[in-house]
Amino acid sequence: LEASHRANTFTLAEQLEERTGLEARVSILGYVQRGGTPNAADRLLGTRLGVAGAQAVEDGKFGVMVADRGHGTELVPLKKVAGKVKYVPADHEWIQAARAVGTSFGD
Repeated sequence: LEASHRANTFTLAEQLEERTGLEARVSILGYVQRGGTPNAADRLLGTRLGVAGAQAVEDGKFGVMVADRGHGTELVPLKKVAGKVKYVPADHEWIQAARAVGTSFGD
C-alpha cells in the first residue's frame, strides 16, 4: 500500500491479529526497498510518461499504455500487448549486469 494508506495498513494488521491470534507486522515500502531513491533521469521519465498519460485521458484515448520511445512517448493499444510475454535472452547485457551485482533469477 502507498504511504497515503498507512493508517489502513495498521488497522488491517490489528484486525488480522485479533482474528487469528497471530502477530501481524507492517512494512511500509519506501524508495530504498524498491530500488533506491529516484535520480533526475527517473523523475524526468516519470514526468514524461505521466504527462503523456494525462494527455491521453484528456484526449479521450483509453485502452492504451504509454511507452517510452527514445526521446519521446508513444501510445500503444493494450490489445497489442496484453497477455503477451516478451522474454529477455539469458545472455542479454541487462541479465549479465544483474547477475554481476548478485541478483538471483531462481536458476
